[in-house]
Amino acid sequence: MTLIDTHILIWLLSDSSKLSDTAKAELKSGKKICVSTASLWEIALKKAIGKLDISYTIVDIVKKCEAYRIDVLPIKPEHLDYISKLPDIHRDPFDRLIISQAEVEGCSLITRDELISQYNIPIIW
Repeated sequence: MTLIDTHILIWLLSDSSKLSDTAKAELKSGKKICVSTASLWEIALKKAIGKLDISYTIVDIVKKCEAYRIDVLPIKPEHLDYISKLPDIHRDPFDRLIISQAEVEGCSLITRDELISQYNIPIIW
């Protein structure tokens, strides 16, 4: 299973030219692709405070994900427990949750975030 970071979802919806060829190939590979509920939450919050200009509602985004065959990964108690085991490299709470989900679920993560690459998860970029 491959998890996508929040910015990857935004780029997929708005400007896929920002995606690397490797990321595009992974998204088209037929493997199970997921996006975290945390990413949807982050988009909703940033949109509400004016830090993200995106015309889609969260419901629209989920429908787009379904069309792209991207599943929404729910936040499980195990994901939340694992956050306390992560090294204190990345301070963003959304990214820490996504990292935790990738670790617990044994996922690769599509991301351009260099801080995330310092964790013990396979990164695709």
